[in-house]
Amino acid sequence: MPLMSFPRRMLFSAGALSLLALALQSPHFAQAQAQVQAQVQPQTSILGFTPSAAKREAEIENKFKAIPSPDEERRQHHIFTAEPHVAGSPRNNELARYIADQWRQEGLEDVVIRRYDVYGSNPKSTSLEMTAPVHYRAILRELPVPGDPDSKNKSISSAWSGMSASGEVTAPLVYAHSGNPEDYELLRKQGIDVKGKVVLVRYSNPYSYRGFKALTAERAGAAAILIYSDPAEDGFKKGKVVPNGPWGPEYHIQRGAITYDFMVPGDPLTPGWASVPGAKRIPVEDAISIPKIMALPLSWHDAKPLLANMDGPLAPDSWQGGLPIKYRLGGNRVRVHVKIVMDNSTQPYYVVEGRIRGAELPDEWIVLGNHRDAWVFGGVDPSSGTASMMELTRALGKLAKSGMRPRRTLVVCSWDGEEVGLAGSTEWGEQFADELRQKAVAYINVDEATSGSNFHGQAVASLAPMLVETAHSLRDPSGKTLYEAWKESSARDRREAKQPEEVADSNVTDSNLADTRIGSGSDHTVFLNFVGIPVLGLGFEGSYGVYHSAYDDFFWMNHFGDPGYRYHTLMSQLWGVLALRLSNADLLPFDFASYAANIRQFVNELSKNKNMWGQPPSAVRPGEARQPPPLDLKPALDAIADFETAGQRLDASIARALASGAIDSKLAATINHGTMQVERNWLNPDGIPGRPWFKHILYGARFTYAHLELPGLTEAVEKQDWPTAQQQAEILRQALANNTKLVNQLNSTLNGAMRAEK
Repeated sequence: MPLMSFPRRMLFSAGALSLLALALQSPHFAQAQAQVQAQVQPQTSILGFTPSAAKREAEIENKFKAIPSPDEERRQHHIFTAEPHVAGSPRNNELARYIADQWRQEGLEDVVIRRYDVYGSNPKSTSLEMTAPVHYRAILRELPVPGDPDSKNKSISSAWSGMSASGEVTAPLVYAHSGNPEDYELLRKQGIDVKGKVVLVRYSNPYSYRGFKALTAERAGAAAILIYSDPAEDGFKKGKVVPNGPWGPEYHIQRGAITYDFMVPGDPLTPGWASVPGAKRIPVEDAISIPKIMALPLSWHDAKPLLANMDGPLAPDSWQGGLPIKYRLGGNRVRVHVKIVMDNSTQPYYVVEGRIRGAELPDEWIVLGNHRDAWVFGGVDPSSGTASMMELTRALGKLAKSGMRPRRTLVVCSWDGEEVGLAGSTEWGEQFADELRQKAVAYINVDEATSGSNFHGQAVASLAPMLVETAHSLRDPSGKTLYEAWKESSARDRREAKQPEEVADSNVTDSNLADTRIGSGSDHTVFLNFVGIPVLGLGFEGSYGVYHSAYDDFFWMNHFGDPGYRYHTLMSQLWGVLALRLSNADLLPFDFASYAANIRQFVNELSKNKNMWGQPPSAVRPGEARQPPPLDLKPALDAIADFETAGQRLDASIARALASGAIDSKLAATINHGTMQVERNWLNPDGIPGRPWFKHILYGARFTYAHLELPGLTEAVEKQDWPTAQQQAEILRQALANNTKLVNQLNSTLNGAMRAEK
């Protein structure tokens, strides 16, 4: 269909325009803009580049970094936060057309909007009442706050959970803490059975994805699950609340989907293939990612009367929350009536795709993406990322128009339906999986560009050195380089968080600065876990207590998240520089020695897992030796050593070849295509046992979305399923051997060509 630009009046409210105009006139805003655009000294040596190419690349990067503007970041951010735009809504589809129109004007090529028909959900009506011992009807809405005109928007939805089942029940209420399996075990020990009852759980403490909470409740036989935001996690116990601070106020509601996308992401009815119009679909009753339980999110305002009237045993100290009441387990006294009517049906979602075709290697792709759909306004999630993406494309388009076209093709995508089950990116990735495996160099994901100033960079280990190196070339708004600011905030966060043993050391080094433990929960999932493409994930983080609520909006960003839009601008710069380096590199900057060291760390951690032993320590009699583990990981460790040696040799050969100053294009193509194959070789076509869609043998995610290294092997060890564990260990060893052979062949080819030139 023809795509037309939208009049500005369709994209801004009058009150918000006034706020925007006043802010843009501030001298502090202009000062911040100038500070962000200050350049650091250009790097004279860049991974993957010959000396002369590195010099040209530095010149290109400096021109690129001067283009993104805080003014434009703010303008675009306001466009995307002007109205609620949940997946499948008319507003979200309007924004898809707006993006496509902008990209065409900016000079992107092959701009297309792709349709995927996805089984999704929208609420018809939701209600919650306490019927005993007193009556209380939950308001299930967020009240406006002073100073924030968007909080009065009539289009803000009431509370609802994506993919909830429809139904109606009146039943006793049980408090189940965070809703994890161990919480239900404690309830059972207290004589409390949740079967047929309604469970009330907290969003965090410890964190777990709401879909896992729903599945756990469903398996326990609960009739419905209520998930509320306790002030101990994201409210007044953390600090000042909106409108006076960044934390969640009394009425904030964390919406979200409960899709079981940790089993199969994307459209539940097309698991493993694209949901293009007319695609075959499985019956709804056969879709394992569709929940069968009713779910509803609550503010603490609505949860407090329920908790205050509960009977039963006093909850453990670790279950007590931030409200000024004694939390009890319940089960008898409080009865609630829950009624949820959903429209769960197949509906069109739209992915916007645009390209800047490569001047020399158009069939090698760097893919960049951010999702567009939001639960309400999406001030942080995802509109901060979308604003940064729009400045990224404007800057890249301006370079291309001036003749600075990248060597490889840049593919930029605005995903739809991420919040429902990673839908748009998954369907696009499934549709083009074969082509991506042939052509894609890497995928760079930005979900939330910024909720604060602390950078969090994720990368598969082969790209971690490149990410760290790139951070030296950018200026943080603090005045330090991004690298310096990143190291300082990482060390501070690790000390304060008292993280587990593997990251407890606060002595941050280049080798552990990037986060190489990649779980799920965002659009990188299909690229890494299904297609086998190396991924990077970028974001700036801070105090953020309004996640998925109506208060995550333009007001919040301008007062707490990123006043001045300096970190939005830095994100556009970082995202673009990484893309340009991958696009323009002579030899792709993969570091397989680093990858090997990371895999060794994963295996060593697994060897210390308490489930590795045939019997627990308590079963060992005095004077008896504990039986050795039934799984021998030495073959895998030996294979890692071989892979590391091969990686070190290739690193050295590549460094010599680049230093020579000239690399034959056919030789470069051979080496680059070979190194691109390494990530594909980590895929097991049969997938993780029990979850065949997830095929990566190094990276996976737990049902909580948390990272899970060596997923098939680790899950087998934790179950003490030794035949499966042995099989998975052999799959790992064989993949390492295959990649060692490949890397050695590439090294031999490169050295042979270099000797021939001499």
